[in-house]
Amino acid sequence: MPAVMELATKEKKVFTPKPKWLRVKLPTGKKYTELRSLVDKYQLNTICTSGSCPNMGECWTEGTATFMILGNICTRSCGFCGVKTGRPDTLDWDEPEKVARSIKLMNIKHAVITSVDRDDLKDMGSILWAETVSAIRRMNPNTTLETLIPDFQGNRTNIDRILKVSPEVISHNMETVKRLTREVRIQAKYERSLEVLNYLKKQGAPRTKSGIMLGLGETEEEVIQTMRDLSNVNLDIITIGQYLQPSKNHLPVKEFISPEQFKKYETIGLKLGFRHVESGALVRSSYKAQKHLT
Repeated sequence: MPAVMELATKEKKVFTPKPKWLRVKLPTGKKYTELRSLVDKYQLNTICTSGSCPNMGECWTEGTATFMILGNICTRSCGFCGVKTGRPDTLDWDEPEKVARSIKLMNIKHAVITSVDRDDLKDMGSILWAETVSAIRRMNPNTTLETLIPDFQGNRTNIDRILKVSPEVISHNMETVKRLTREVRIQAKYERSLEVLNYLKKQGAPRTKSGIMLGLGETEEEVIQTMRDLSNVNLDIITIGQYLQPSKNHLPVKEFISPEQFKKYETIGLKLGFRHVESGALVRSSYKAQKHLT
């Protein structure tokens, strides 16, 4: 085969067309436009935009959004993530008030807060994390919160700062199965993430939550084993979604999971005792987050 034809064949394999169940509606509507304007005006970092979330249009149209704090540059270089990697800027200590004020302007009833990893900081960003939650509480006393936190390298002093400000839901994502963790998450550890979730529950977190992506080469049994591992640390909520490659420089999609398979995992998860199981191609960790308060 000529070299040019061989290259073209390889490119076709990388950019496999998405199946019809992965079609995403373009964001439209008055509410979406209003939120887009506020995010741009106050220069907020939302995981909706930085993470190229496929549900941004739907969630923003419904008046919900997930805020990303500690800047928009991560110290880790996970193979799946669309957030920039590099040397982060200095912390913006006005950020807690900015996020709290924007939540008030948006009239958000349930906010999800997440962040980049800040392994460059002694406290790994946990102090600003706690101040952000506290600022939101002061300015929006009726707003409920989910915090999607990093592993903080398993440091309990940092984790305790999150527990102290008492968000209604504390989430930390496993992202993938044990065998693929080293490839997908690089600086993270499967057992350490499980221990973080276990510690949160033992210390009284009212609801714990985690998410995994499918389509990275995992087997069905590996997915089920991950679900069992999470059930064993008394996790309340699990989200299971399809991995989508942010760019050609990220890990390729090895398989598109069928709606029927996602439904099967949902059934298995409910039998394992999870309070909520969100399982579907476009499911992301913060998708429909408000329903997880029940």
